Amino acid sequence: MQSRLHERVAEKILFLSAATAVFVVLLICFFIFYEGFPFIKENGAGNFLFGNIWSPDDGVFGILPMIVGSLYVTAGALVLGVPLGVGCAIFLVEIAPKRVTRILRPAIELLAGIPSVVYGFYGLAVLVPLIMNIWGGKGFSVLAASIILAIMILPTIVSISEDSIRAVPAEYKKGSLALGATHWQTIKKVVLPTSRSGILAAIVLGMGRALGETMAVILVAGNVAVVPRSILDPVRTLTANIAIEMGYAGGNHYQALFATGIVLFLITVILNSFLLLVPQKLGDE
Repeated sequence: MQSRLHERVAEKILFLSAATAVFVVLLICFFIFYEGFPFIKENGAGNFLFGNIWSPDDGVFGILPMIVGSLYVTAGALVLGVPLGVGCAIFLVEIAPKRVTRILRPAIELLAGIPSVVYGFYGLAVLVPLIMNIWGGKGFSVLAASIILAIMILPTIVSISEDSIRAVPAEYKKGSLALGATHWQTIKKVVLPTSRSGILAAIVLGMGRALGETMAVILVAGNVAVVPRSILDPVRTLTANIAIEMGYAGGNHYQALFATGIVLFLITVILNSFLLLVPQKLGDE
């Protein structure tokens, strides 16, 4: 009787915790839309989303440069980080000796615990001058932000990809080797296709991390609200735009920043929805 009472209490506590989490998310959504949606309705979604000029002093609010900047640095981070992350996961599971794995895995996990501002300071002190000396310009660029973000998303991609690869049944690999395939052919033709849903989930989560990063990007991207023409041009992201200007914004400017938050929120929802749909699609094939 007493054990049943404890189970009911634990069940109620867990339900309350879950309901609180959902309520907090809904409350945040309501607050963001309450503050930002009137601005979008008044000024027009087209003008706001596709405007090329962001000039709060003149009452002009176009976030296309920030949208393009966010997509550029996120895509750059994925181009650099995904091959490294997936390759590292394959190495840890399939190739590396156990003693090497015991050293590398904690080192990679340690990257996740480093504050983003530290990455930003590293990029500011090392990466930006390096880019400036090699390619010219001021060094603050899409490339600098992409490299920093690629490093920051590595722990996410490596950890989830590694778990997915380890989940491949040993019988699949043994069967491939028994049929005469080499170790690399087994990895390429058996292990990776079998674990692709988990690897794609890791990529999507890494994409979300790169898209939502703020402080490190502020320090190395240059923060110029202009559509970049090359990877060496300075750029401003949606998150950086909010963080930089929220402290002194007022009136329409304040509402425009919340409207920017709505756009960022919707992009994040789309990414999370994609994360939920991809494993199901692959499972149906």
